[in-house]
Amino acid sequence: MGLGFLYASGISVNSSQAKALVYYTFAALGGNPYAEMALGYRYWAGIGITSSCESALTYYRKVANYVAEEVSLSGGSAIQRIRLMDELENPGSASGFLENDLIQYYQFLAEKGDVQAQVGLGQLHYQGGRGVEQDHQRAMNYFMQAADAGNANAMAFLGKMHLEGSSVAKQNNETALKYFKKAAEMGNPVGQSGLGLMYLYGKGVEKDYSKAFKYFSQAAEQGWVDGQLQLGNMYFSGMGVRRDYKMAVKYFNLASQSGHVLAFYNLAQMHATGMGLIRSCHTATELFKNVAERGRWGEMLMEAHTDYRDGRISEALIKYMLLAEMGYEVAQSNAAFILDRGEVDQFSENETYGRAFLYWGRAAAQGYSIARVKLGDYHYYGQGTGVDYEAAASHYRLASEQQHNAQAMFNLGYMHEQGLGMKQDIHLAKRFYDMAAETSTDAQVPVAIALAKLAVLFGIKYVQEYNWNDFQLSLDGVLGPDWDLYLMTTLVFLLGIIVYFRRPAQ
Repeated sequence: MGLGFLYASGISVNSSQAKALVYYTFAALGGNPYAEMALGYRYWAGIGITSSCESALTYYRKVANYVAEEVSLSGGSAIQRIRLMDELENPGSASGFLENDLIQYYQFLAEKGDVQAQVGLGQLHYQGGRGVEQDHQRAMNYFMQAADAGNANAMAFLGKMHLEGSSVAKQNNETALKYFKKAAEMGNPVGQSGLGLMYLYGKGVEKDYSKAFKYFSQAAEQGWVDGQLQLGNMYFSGMGVRRDYKMAVKYFNLASQSGHVLAFYNLAQMHATGMGLIRSCHTATELFKNVAERGRWGEMLMEAHTDYRDGRISEALIKYMLLAEMGYEVAQSNAAFILDRGEVDQFSENETYGRAFLYWGRAAAQGYSIARVKLGDYHYYGQGTGVDYEAAASHYRLASEQQHNAQAMFNLGYMHEQGLGMKQDIHLAKRFYDMAAETSTDAQVPVAIALAKLAVLFGIKYVQEYNWNDFQLSLDGVLGPDWDLYLMTTLVFLLGIIVYFRRPAQ
């Protein structure tokens, strides 16, 4: 896998996509999930090989199967996908990290007995993410404090921890059942869903599909994702209910809207096999890709982000480049961002822009609108490629029509104004400027300036195109042949009045 990455990225060796493909293939045959994802992405995007949806589906399904097996009831640790460009343009916005001061404030509240703070910190440490490492010991401590105060959510999560079992909470069905029952009696959906699981699989109680269905339904009605997922499973498998693929799809879709990885996995399987749905290789591949990217290797995104924030730019770039090979769009755009800003000196200027152009292109192909605009910019200014106004306009048009990007609309307005890569048309220019202002409030000031400039240009053009001979003939008919003398006399009279009233006081 390592050699495949080196040849694919051209680091320390001459780039060779053919050799990269060979090494990836051998690594994938050995069961390496990194290589399987890289091959899945290459077949899906047609990079260095003829695009093949079925081949991409095969490789992504292998990785998704592995990820689905590893997912626990908690859904695994959260993976943050942070765009470096968003952090630069919106400092202080929700970047995915919780500030240390904020965490310390919640810790202070929790120590003072604030139950909501205790539950919030417990969930944060239980799942991990947002700059906080997964720590089940601390999670259990916070949940215990909140449960002692009578909080149903904390009781339910303690039930989950004891049902799953870990180094800090020994697997114990009786303890899990006790917490789930207390939480469910208080109407808590997490507790209801937990009780449903115990009845579904007969953990600590007699297996009872009807009771499981009842508790899952109660949880799903309150919008709890685990209840929705398990209802989908019951309808799909016909456990305790009549098998109904339409209902299964309904609940899997609801669970997928909350981001549950197993919901995506189940929908992918249905689309791949055509079970209950019209078979769709494209949809199945995208869903399996989504699942595959939730694997533990996705944690490298956070590692790369931490490296970047701490000034280890080269280390961050290598990690983003590896993840980009595996098909992570965020990694592709972040690698392009670092190269675009010239923050590394391993490559010459031309090579740096060429690599950035490559990654922007891959990110744009996965639907990232800013990357599409960047491709237009590179064609416009000739960075990493030759100057090509028509290609630039084509990328701007795609970003405008498909993703409603205000910057792309503004750029199209300017290119219509100047006649670059397309016919000069002031009316179309105004139309695109107006669209940009309507799409984004941030565009309103530059659009106002552009429209003012456009009005001046329109006035100049009007003056240049006006037939002054016809104007002169019309004045001759009204005022006579000496109309110019009358005009000059009037202007001199007006000038005299102005001078008279502006004279200094005596």
